[in-house]
Amino acid sequence: MNVYVWAITFCLVFIFISIELIRRQKLQEQYAILWLVLGFIMALFSVFPSLLDLVSHRMHIYYAPSLLFLVGLLFSLVFIMHLTLVISKLHRKLTRLIQEVALLQEELRGKGSE
Repeated sequence: MNVYVWAITFCLVFIFISIELIRRQKLQEQYAILWLVLGFIMALFSVFPSLLDLVSHRMHIYYAPSLLFLVGLLFSLVFIMHLTLVISKLHRKLTRLIQEVALLQEELRGKGSE
């Protein structure tokens, strides 16, 4: 089998797994859309390698597969930044929740000693 058949197979399996994770509610839709878009873009370039050549030459990238690495790198960086923002927001909420629980516990202790 040539590399394009492997790439198409991998993309289809990747898309199927993403859809299955959505169906089982293991993956939120907002993240699933990103993974599905990436899967379809990679599948498109695998099915039509001449499209990859065309796009890479238009971008003055003379080794077409390096465009795939660039797309993957940029996708990863954007996704990591998004996850960092989500984690930061959850950390702030967790800190606030811990503070509220501590205040409620202190209030209960104060009422219990009366």
